[in-house]
Amino acid sequence: MAKSVYVLNGPNLNLLGTREPETYGRATLKDVEALCREAGGRHQLKVEFRQSNHEGEIVDAIHEAHAKQAAGIVINAGAYTHTSIAIRDAIAAVTVPVIEVHISNVFARESFRHLSHIAPVAKASLCGFGIAGYALAIDGLAALIGARRAGERSEQPARPPHKGRAGERSEEPARPVHKRAGRALARTRLVAARQKG
Repeated sequence: MAKSVYVLNGPNLNLLGTREPETYGRATLKDVEALCREAGGRHQLKVEFRQSNHEGEIVDAIHEAHAKQAAGIVINAGAYTHTSIAIRDAIAAVTVPVIEVHISNVFARESFRHLSHIAPVAKASLCGFGIAGYALAIDGLAALIGARRAGERSEQPARPPHKGRAGERSEEPARPVHKRAGRALARTRLVAARQKG
């Protein structure tokens, strides 16, 4: 069963495509969803795509992702990024890795947008890549998942050597032929050659 990634969008992101296109571009939220599903598909990740203008619903979605053991969360909390302690606390309370995304470069805009309550409790933050930032975030999550699985495999104890039954190949390395056995084999071949002669 494919692991899921929750992509959560905050207030006013339902207006993408018409809201300040000089800042956010012409792509719609449907375009963002299609991009996320394509990125998830590359990594065999199912995408749960949500948008809400209500703080509590975003908190509930974070809790749901944790309860369902999602592989990760990609969140663009919109203006709640700069104001919501509740969303910050929800992220800090769960074990699901979270990547924060912003379409615009928030640090090139108004000073109140420079503060993120989410960044300190997120695994990573991306901004300024347009909607491509969502796909980059999913790629990053997939890399984190892969690294975590590799670490878990390396921590597993080594298996004991296989003891093969009769007729089976053993995984033990072949032992070198003893020198005396080698000389005896050479003498046998010499005698056989003389007999042929």
